[in-house]
Amino acid sequence: MAKKSGLGRGLNALISEANAETGNEPEAVLQIADIVRNPEQPRKNFDEDALNELADSIRQNGVLQPILVRKKGQKYEIVAGERRYQASKLAGLKEIPAVVRDIDDDKVFQLALIENLQRSDLSPIEEARGYKQLLSTQGLTQEGLAKILSKSRSAIANTLRLMDLPTEVQDMMEEGLLTAGHARAILAVPTEEGRIKLAHKVVTESLTVRQTENLAPLFSVEHAEVKTRVAAPQSFKRAARELRKMLDTNVKVKQVRGKNKIEIEFKDEDELARILSQIQPTDDDEGDEDWD
Repeated sequence: MAKKSGLGRGLNALISEANAETGNEPEAVLQIADIVRNPEQPRKNFDEDALNELADSIRQNGVLQPILVRKKGQKYEIVAGERRYQASKLAGLKEIPAVVRDIDDDKVFQLALIENLQRSDLSPIEEARGYKQLLSTQGLTQEGLAKILSKSRSAIANTLRLMDLPTEVQDMMEEGLLTAGHARAILAVPTEEGRIKLAHKVVTESLTVRQTENLAPLFSVEHAEVKTRVAAPQSFKRAARELRKMLDTNVKVKQVRGKNKIEIEFKDEDELARILSQIQPTDDDEGDEDWD
């Protein structure tokens, strides 16, 4: 009886066990018409060019590694090997070598996800979503996931940060419009609105990662100014009204960056002289100092 495979051993362990039991031969050669896709397949998009290349290879050399399936009613459901299955159909094959195993739903999801994560052509956002799914469904820590995938914990953490991006920006990454480098620069912007605006600017202007990094603080400053803006006290509003009446011009009393200011508008030098005459002290005002 085959030894039960642990999560950390992944897909290769299951295939190795199956091959050992069958003299390095697949357990079955199945009709492709009898095989169905896994509806919970974590990966939704496959590169068409890469799939066509694999199909060409299969036409010439056949399927070198069997797919992994489980019995599902009268059919066989793919656990791992979705690309080989799709490419075999493109190549016109009617049959495909397979290893048949009795695998529960949780293990099916694990193996399908790990197989995809071990591939080199995943987009960064697909990788981040895969990490998040494994962490949430399997109770793993980032360190535990790092060991399973032979990656550093910091690499796992940095990839998971991509999930903090707005959905709109994640979609841009999935479409190949933004790189992981762009995404990390965009994450430096504190607000969702700012991140979306910067992402659109990167795409429309074809900005480099360095240019994106240089722009990120500008979007952060915009947020900081809005965040620190507070409502003017009622005393400021009353003072502004009284000054407008007294000087017959627009006057603002406000607080800017922690400092209180009075702004008085005037059209020209004549109006400035008029305003000054109204606010300058007269000779009869005892104890007042002269204006310079």
